[in-house]
Amino acid sequence: MALDVSSSVDDAEYALQRDGLAAALQSPDVVNAIAQDGPIALAIYEWSGRRQSVVVQDWVLLGGAADIAPVAARLQAQTRTYRRYPTALGYALGFGAGLMQRAPSCERQVIDVSGDGVTNDGFGPVHAYRHFPFNDVTVNGLVVLGADPAVLEHFEFEVMRGPGAFVEIASDYTDFEAAMERKLYREIRDRIVGGLSR
Repeated sequence: MALDVSSSVDDAEYALQRDGLAAALQSPDVVNAIAQDGPIALAIYEWSGRRQSVVVQDWVLLGGAADIAPVAARLQAQTRTYRRYPTALGYALGFGAGLMQRAPSCERQVIDVSGDGVTNDGFGPVHAYRHFPFNDVTVNGLVVLGADPAVLEHFEFEVMRGPGAFVEIASDYTDFEAAMERKLYREIRDRIVGGLSR
């Protein structure tokens, strides 16, 4: 999970994003999906500028509510890592690819990147996909509308990547929790399909 902490995200929006992810992970539908189809491996990092990607939850296996609760508590206690840097999505994806290299063995690998703006610093997603190890990695997006009118198109045409990739939409940060819950549920329930031979 990659959470946007670039300068376009103010502190109130950051709290809605952070707490929205914590709540979505603990929602009954997501907990039940993990219990039925899990376990799943999860890591969470915050990203913004070229060198401002930081792991806030290292890899952990989630099999049910008891595993999810401490992750949600850690998220809710998290202090924002950065706040004054631009949007370097290519670098954020490269960081995620590196994080995937030390992930537990899984039948499907997905990077979930949320954001409210387009790349405006450093190289873009297409260069990340060319130069970092993205074999068999799907990249899904959660777009937050309102800050940049081009954000949805940017995610659909440049960020989204791989088999079964999709973009979920939040109308603004108050809608982040509901959008994240929909996205997590879809990703977890799609694991069986994603793991089939092509």
